[in-house]
Amino acid sequence: MDLFTAMDVGGSGLKAQRLRLNLAAQNLANANTTETAEGGPYRAKRAVLSTQESGSGQSFDQALAGAWGGQPKAEQVQVQEVVESQQPPEQVYDPAHPDADEEGYVTKPNIDTVTQMTDLMGATRAYKANTMTISAAREMAMNALRIGQ
Repeated sequence: MDLFTAMDVGGSGLKAQRLRLNLAAQNLANANTTETAEGGPYRAKRAVLSTQESGSGQSFDQALAGAWGGQPKAEQVQVQEVVESQQPPEQVYDPAHPDADEEGYVTKPNIDTVTQMTDLMGATRAYKANTMTISAAREMAMNALRIGQ
């Protein structure tokens, strides 16, 4: 794998992790949103990530097995889709709430803040790992240029 490929792979990881960070922040910000433009309470969103095959047509397991005996193909991260949670909303008794039904129940999003914070921490660490990959590739390129001096 050349240095520019390493930077491309790291860059695709940065984009994917930035989306994960944005979605987790959006989910936390809307944890109490009872009414959206589409109607009903907010539904948590998450990104489904996959690898973008570099023309090899092989799975991750095949690439890993090939790495033991040869050169693995470089694959980038891509966002396959952003999906909404299918968990049913939570019913909370609050008759004073403006969105309460005639029985006094409010339909609220079923967003687990611990899960969202964990996702934020994981995405942050993955983002940092990708920046370190790009920095290392850049440093190797700079060192290669210094060899000729």
